[in-house]
Amino acid sequence: MKRLALLCLLFIGFSATQSFAQITIGDDATLSGRVYSDYYWMAQHHNEDIDGKNGFWFRRIYMTYNRDLNESISTRVRLEMNSAGDFQSGTEMIPNVKDAYLKWQNENHQILAGISSSPTFGLTEDVWGYRSVEKSPQDLYDFGSSRDFGLAFKGRLGQAGDLNYHLFVGNGNGNKPDVNRGKKVMLSLGYNLTDKIVIEGYGDYNSQTNDPDSYTAQLFGGYESEKLNVGALYSNQYHEGQLGLSAQSLDLVSVFTNFKINDTTKGFLRADHLFDGYMGGSGNSYIPFAEDVESTFLVGGADFLLADQVHLMPNIEAIIYGKNGQGISPDTDIIPRLTLSWEF
Repeated sequence: MKRLALLCLLFIGFSATQSFAQITIGDDATLSGRVYSDYYWMAQHHNEDIDGKNGFWFRRIYMTYNRDLNESISTRVRLEMNSAGDFQSGTEMIPNVKDAYLKWQNENHQILAGISSSPTFGLTEDVWGYRSVEKSPQDLYDFGSSRDFGLAFKGRLGQAGDLNYHLFVGNGNGNKPDVNRGKKVMLSLGYNLTDKIVIEGYGDYNSQTNDPDSYTAQLFGGYESEKLNVGALYSNQYHEGQLGLSAQSLDLVSVFTNFKINDTTKGFLRADHLFDGYMGGSGNSYIPFAEDVESTFLVGGADFLLADQVHLMPNIEAIIYGKNGQGISPDTDIIPRLTLSWEF
């Protein structure tokens, strides 16, 4: 415990010496950054090769350049890099393109061309509020990508602007190159019932050449205020059968909250349940899942504001598994972490 405490103090001390001011480059451009980092400990894990491992890593480092080209047209380029998170690679962090788009906008509508945010879990992530701690539920279980390459149309409708839409026609391969003849169509419609309560329906169709086509439908409700955020999600994803493989339907539910304790302290809690096996979950970066069994993911912690835009967040994640076909449940995963997030 003494060694862990010393490592945490060194981690905090090193990071707190950084500068946290956004850089303005001329009157129309800015350069900014964001960092998510952890000290993690796999205190208990169903995979014996990972059990007991601990260390430091960067889960995300973003560098973002924004520039206004005129009153209605702007552009963004964002680079991302991170530690491998697979518990075996020794490769160095290599930047890749996260965002690269040209945007036209007027008072109520936008058109984006290039790599930009998808509508799959943007609102969920905003209400959850702790991407620095963990991905949104749909992102964690690979129900979709946070980015895609294509054309996006988004804005507000109605006299009061209470109806929000986001239509995206993209490659369906995230920010990677297009590798098939199909395309992915995504649409979200959100409605503000009050200034604090929002509901959103979402659907997509992903046509793929070498993999089964998939369909996603989900419903989300959120409450946002200065002192309390609450969210509830149901999502279903259906994969067609192909080449001897049976069709698969995945059901995901999630509830979460974050709440203000005082001016410098907040708390957060979340529970997700996947009613089916997480195919490919063993390769999930930073938090590998057991496959072929139902799983309940839990995370909770506190958020301490050390300085403007600097957050220290001790938290603990756990994954509780159901029984597999042989009636055996994998061991529960327990992962204490000390997360540090800052912007500059």
